[in-house]
Amino acid sequence: MATDPRTIEHLLEQLSSVGGVSARKMFGEYGVFCGDKMVALVCKDELFVKPTEPGRALAKEAPSAPPYPGAKPCLQISADQWDDADWLCELIKVTATALPAPKPKRPRKS
Repeated sequence: MATDPRTIEHLLEQLSSVGGVSARKMFGEYGVFCGDKMVALVCKDELFVKPTEPGRALAKEAPSAPPYPGAKPCLQISADQWDDADWLCELIKVTATALPAPKPKRPRKS
């Protein structure tokens, strides 16, 4: 069961005050980006935020779970927590700040 596009619309609406947050379809599910950093995944209508120390401090009660088989565990954020837009925005902001900048992509050979 893939993620419903309405789930992504709702999530992006909740995160609208962060600025620069977008979602991209990836392998049938979605990556959530803050600027150029991937901060979370949405798989099967569930939000999985990349684990960082500031994120864990903010989401103390969130369980760790892999978003898909073979993936590293992430903070699993329940749908109930999505309703607190201020908290969710803060979680995404601190996560984005704590994550390293993505490595530059190599140019493709012609």
